[in-house]
Amino acid sequence: MGKEAVKMKAVVYALSPFQQKIMSGLWKDIPGKIEQKVSENWLNAVLFLTPLITTYAYAQHYKEKEKLAYRY
Repeated sequence: MGKEAVKMKAVVYALSPFQQKIMSGLWKDIPGKIEQKVSENWLNAVLFLTPLITTYAYAQHYKEKEKLAYRY
């Protein structure tokens, strides 16, 4: 049984340090992408933000009312 050398070809992927444009598509047209996402999901945004905003407003109102209660 003889042994023969088998030549193997390998594909090597590498990034050039001079041309690394991996994430350029991510930053392209950011305002348009954000506007599209908000317009598609406006109901989810409203349902998410409404409880947060109302809770914050209630807490601020309660804190202010508590401050004024000690004046009298």
